[in-house]
Amino acid sequence: MERIPTGRPSWNNAMRQAAVETLDSKRWVKGPKVAAFGAAFANHSGALNAHPCQNGSSSLWAALRIAGIGPGDEVIVPSYTFISTATCIELVGATTVFVDVEPDYYCLDVQAVRNAITPSTKAVIGVHLFGQPYNPELIEVCGENDLVLIEDAAQAHGAAQDMVDGTSRVAGSMGDIGCFSFFPSKNMAVGGEGGMLTTTKAAYAEKISGITNHGRSPNLEAMELGSNLRMSEVSAAIGLVQLEHLDGWVQRRNAIAARYTEALADHLHLSPPSVRPGAYHAWHQYCIQTDHASAFVEHMDRNHIDARRYYTTPIHCQQVFQNHSQYQITLPVTDHLGQTLVAIPVMHELHDEEIERIVKALITFNPS
Repeated sequence: MERIPTGRPSWNNAMRQAAVETLDSKRWVKGPKVAAFGAAFANHSGALNAHPCQNGSSSLWAALRIAGIGPGDEVIVPSYTFISTATCIELVGATTVFVDVEPDYYCLDVQAVRNAITPSTKAVIGVHLFGQPYNPELIEVCGENDLVLIEDAAQAHGAAQDMVDGTSRVAGSMGDIGCFSFFPSKNMAVGGEGGMLTTTKAAYAEKISGITNHGRSPNLEAMELGSNLRMSEVSAAIGLVQLEHLDGWVQRRNAIAARYTEALADHLHLSPPSVRPGAYHAWHQYCIQTDHASAFVEHMDRNHIDARRYYTTPIHCQQVFQNHSQYQITLPVTDHLGQTLVAIPVMHELHDEEIERIVKALITFNPS
């Protein structure tokens, strides 16, 4: 029986042709494909401007640099997330402030953010974890306190959220600066590593392009400390084709997630994830909550289905932060999620028969 993986990147003839044509053009860097990809992504996300970069981690570092965050500044982040959400802060010399997340939706707890704000707080990095948009109240909190809101949308391509004012925003336009990853396991990819910076602020519109090109202005004068974070033309060409399919892929992920949630409605040992009211979940991951996480992973393995536990060691408890003032503090929800969440395959490339195999495995799980 063929194993079902948790990730399977999309690849078709149109993507292959776009890559080959770009290679044949011999215009491999700083060309029209990168510019076109940025413009198309900004249009899709509703951002004022967007610019491709090397990867999601570099986009987070760049976002902090663009916002002028550095030594003496504090940045609030969740501890239940991927490591680069926090280490980017240390890399610019600022101080990471860890707070807990919501028990139902796994994103930053807004009240915990409010409680953590000090005179030194300059920014918040909100994460749309697993494709779930963060609480729109976070936008209000940052506005009220004059804080830069950096949107970690590395797992949220195609997600959207209704706002307090009745409007809806797509991931990439829910903060001052948005950061995306195109790693092969993500909802869309670029044939390797890749990232994207977006912004909704005119003050940052030109900076997101310059920061990826050594901090230079259009006339090539170095205006600020930057680096070479450029995306290749080949990757951008692939990304342009993938972007055309993104909406359909996210619809497929939602349909798969709905099938799983239906199957788990009355399960005694497995609980489906919740979706925030007004949210359009991107379902980068479908994470089941269970008190029998290890047994569930083993059960899925016996059925030749990959299942993965995420962030079992919270960031603030990892060795890289052993000298941090919050090292090994208790964040109750974060600690609980690390022991109880298990992700199962939900990628849009799943075949119908694979989905039903997964559903059968879910229904038959019994730890006793």
